[in-house]
Amino acid sequence: MTHPLITLEHSLWRTETRFDRALMDATFAPGFREFGRSGRRYSRDELLPDGETHRIDAALHNLTVNDLSDTLALVTYISELRTPDGAEWANRSSLWDHSSGIWQLRFHQGTPCEALP
Repeated sequence: MTHPLITLEHSLWRTETRFDRALMDATFAPGFREFGRSGRRYSRDELLPDGETHRIDAALHNLTVNDLSDTLALVTYISELRTPDGAEWANRSSLWDHSSGIWQLRFHQGTPCEALP
């Protein structure tokens, strides 16, 4: 059986789900923060969809879920974001919280890394 966080993490990287405001409003926990691949910090409000969409072409590699407690889990993986200018690679980590009864993303970080062989 696939861990539900694998599906949720992938939803952040699919055009049809990432730009669904209701879904992302439910996914991002109150107080959510992100440290982006660029080094920029983002708030929950900055990352909620605003009606604009663009095509996302990405693959997630080496995705693992580590349960930290009954209500917290750490998801780590390597993202490959394909753009017309080439691929952007990053180590990714997401802290997910289930204390509200549903999985919500509390924190996410991306750090540039070398491409996988």
